[in-house]
Amino acid sequence: MNERKQMVVKYAHQLFIEKGYQATSIQDILDYSGISKGTFYNYFSSKSELLKAVFLTSQEKFEKERNELLIGQNLADIEIFIKQSELQMHSNKNNKIFFLYEEVMISNDNELKNFITHAKFQHIHWLSKRFLDIFGADKKPYILDCAILYSGMMHQTIHFNALAKEPEFNPTEIIRYCVDRIKSIFEDVSRSNAQLLEPDLIKQWLPECFHNQQDFHTALLHSANDLKKMILRLCQDDEAERVKNLKLIHFIQEELLQNVEPRTFLIESALLSLNTNPKLKNTLELSEFEKIIANN
Repeated sequence: MNERKQMVVKYAHQLFIEKGYQATSIQDILDYSGISKGTFYNYFSSKSELLKAVFLTSQEKFEKERNELLIGQNLADIEIFIKQSELQMHSNKNNKIFFLYEEVMISNDNELKNFITHAKFQHIHWLSKRFLDIFGADKKPYILDCAILYSGMMHQTIHFNALAKEPEFNPTEIIRYCVDRIKSIFEDVSRSNAQLLEPDLIKQWLPECFHNQQDFHTALLHSANDLKKMILRLCQDDEAERVKNLKLIHFIQEELLQNVEPRTFLIESALLSLNTNPKLKNTLELSEFEKIIANN
C-alpha cells in the first residue's frame, strides 16, 4: 500500500471512530483526506472496501507485534500468551475495533458481515495454535472447543467489567482470570474426554490459512524453537558455541519476520554458519528449519 493510500486509510479510520461508519460519507472522506473522487475510486471500489482496509491495516500491525513477542521465547510459556493477549486488548481498544465491528453487524451489508465473521474464525485459529503450543499435543482434540470458550469468555468478561469498573478497568486482571479458567477447562474436558467440535473443522472455515504467510510465521517459530532446544542439549558443554548458534537463529527469525524484504544473503550466511557446526549439520531440526525458509 503506497503512502498516500495509507494516509486515506488513516484519515478514514479517524472519521469512522468520530462519526461512525454509517454516518461517514465518501464526501466526508474526500474532504478530510484531501483527495479527489477519482483518486478514491482508484484506491477503493467502495466505502466498505475502505473499511476492510482499515481493519486489515490494524490487524497486520498488531500481528507483526504479536509475532515479535515470540522471537527467542519458549512457545509453551503461558506468560508470553498473556502478553500477546494484552497487546491485542490494547490494540482493539486504541483502534476502536469492537465499536466498528458492532456497527457492521447491525448493518445490512452482508459482505462486510462475512468479512467480520472470517476475522473471528482467524482469531479462533490463532488461539487453537497457541493452545496447542501451551497445553501440548495430547490436548489437541479439545483445542477448538476451548479456543471458542476462551474467546467468548474474554469478550463477555471484558464487556461487563468495563461497564462496572471504567475507568479503573484492569485488562491484565481479566486476561489472567480467563487464562486460569481455561487451564481448568482443559484439564476437565481431557479427563472426561468431552469434545464438541473436531479441531480440523477450522480447515473448512479457513482453507486459505493453511497456505499463507501467517502459516509460514507459525512454522518458522515452531521450527526455530525445536532447533534451539537441540542446541541447548548438544552444546551444553560449550557456552560460546551455544550462544553463537542461538544468536544466529534469533537473527534469522528477526530478518524474516520483521523485514518486508529480508536480506537473503545474510540469511544464507547465517545458515551456512550453523551448518559448519558438526553437531548441527545434517540434523533433522536444522534441515526442517532450512526447508521452511527455502519454501517461503
